[in-house]
Amino acid sequence: MRAVSLAQPPCSHYEAIRTALLARREIALLDVREEDPHAQSHPLFAAHLSLSRLELEAFAKLPRRDVPIVTLDNGEGLAARAARKLTELGYTKVSVLEGGIEGWRAAGGELFRDVNAPSKAFGELLDATLHTPSLPAEEVRALLDANADALVVDVRRFDEYQAMNIPGSINVPGAELVLRVPELAPNPQTRVIVNCAGRTRGIVGAQSLINAGLPNPVAALRNGTIGWTLAGFGQNLEHGQTRRFRPVPDSLRAAGATRAHALAERAGVKWATLADIDPWHAQDVRTTYFIDVRDPAEYLAGHLPDFRSVPGGQLVQETEMTAAVRGARIVLADDDGVRANMTASWLAQMDWDVYVLTPPPPAAWSETGPWQAPRPPVPEARRIGPQTLREWLNSPDAPVVIDLTAHANYHRGHIPGAWYALRAQYREALARLPKARRYVLTCLSGLLADYSHAELAALVEGDVYVLDGGTNAWKAAGLPLETQERLASPPIDRYRRPYEGTGNSAEAMQAYLDWEYGLVEQLKRDGTHHFRVI
Repeated sequence: MRAVSLAQPPCSHYEAIRTALLARREIALLDVREEDPHAQSHPLFAAHLSLSRLELEAFAKLPRRDVPIVTLDNGEGLAARAARKLTELGYTKVSVLEGGIEGWRAAGGELFRDVNAPSKAFGELLDATLHTPSLPAEEVRALLDANADALVVDVRRFDEYQAMNIPGSINVPGAELVLRVPELAPNPQTRVIVNCAGRTRGIVGAQSLINAGLPNPVAALRNGTIGWTLAGFGQNLEHGQTRRFRPVPDSLRAAGATRAHALAERAGVKWATLADIDPWHAQDVRTTYFIDVRDPAEYLAGHLPDFRSVPGGQLVQETEMTAAVRGARIVLADDDGVRANMTASWLAQMDWDVYVLTPPPPAAWSETGPWQAPRPPVPEARRIGPQTLREWLNSPDAPVVIDLTAHANYHRGHIPGAWYALRAQYREALARLPKARRYVLTCLSGLLADYSHAELAALVEGDVYVLDGGTNAWKAAGLPLETQERLASPPIDRYRRPYEGTGNSAEAMQAYLDWEYGLVEQLKRDGTHHFRVI
């Protein structure tokens, strides 16, 4: 076993963090617990970045190495461990929140539930300020049953839409609305109804069309698919649908660009050229995020170097999942000026320093394929292939296989006999695991196993190996999977959203809605957001 550094990182106090937020200075407040405990209670602008996945996500979420970072937990000791790890990765201004979650509360700080709390709170403020039109599920159902002249557009991700959707609805993710709806509803008398799973994306989507001056009557489906289900229509939802937006003619694209640009100007958005942003890639003075907000299929076909794909509607919905540094600069790109300007109009109202890139010439979109996240060098490890592991598992001296993948992946199928464990809870997991002469780490790709094998080696007497290529390599070799679960850690890596699927209780769905309704008052008590509604 190897010695582990136990040097204590410095602490930051609630008042210093609050002062930085009020002054709009850059700061990354990181909740390093797993997602479920994060969703139970956290400060408004605490971005989730679990200790378990630190190396996989830190360089993308924290691109500037000297940005002030404060890690937090609820007294589990994870914050100090994460601070030490971030320092090892080259970050120079890392501290730990004094007293953690309870210290924040005791100092008078407001605590928020669920995930994406800033965006959801902004959506409620938007609704309370502008009184975005909405229709209850019963009225929408009556319109559909009467074959009224109405178009229902679902603004969620395509995979969410496929899981369940309002009958007859078409998938048009949020940033695409101003570009696509005029083609789908050319008659200005057609009623347009915008829905999501709960409230936020439906409110923002409907208000996007209203703000951009669409002539049609527009309303949100009140409370989304939750409201539909609570009205007793859950069995009426469709599943597995593939209806999506269609291509638009150049005339509609140009009109959409004009509307979106005017709206962005009202919101205080700024514009930049490729030459303007070139120095910003160095990340030496300001943290800058470079984001392509188009549909993912467009991104794969051709995108700008160093820009990552985050469709605009999702970026507004879950900003802190991409931009973990509050006060940072965000640069948005598209090829027509519609999606980027619409997305920027919302981010500006959420007090982000946001720029839209003037659409560059076609030759600039030179990169193809998926975005590659920046990561630290992969450490050396003893690796074995799938066939070797298969032989070992069939021997009398079989190793213990530890699977670090997301529990959802583990649940769908894993290497026979493998135990599910959280990387941040190795010590606790070992108390539940059988002792062995050999341990083999895996995850889907093998990357998380690579980054964490030294930590396990420091805690066990046996030899630690990594499955080369992870469980994906095992599957590619044609080897079997099983679904029987062996849990060495609790499956808390992901918070189950009350609006996912239709299997949640009515009480849980209503409690979620009640929480959203209360967010405006929480914003007032917190006082650090600088949100504004135009």
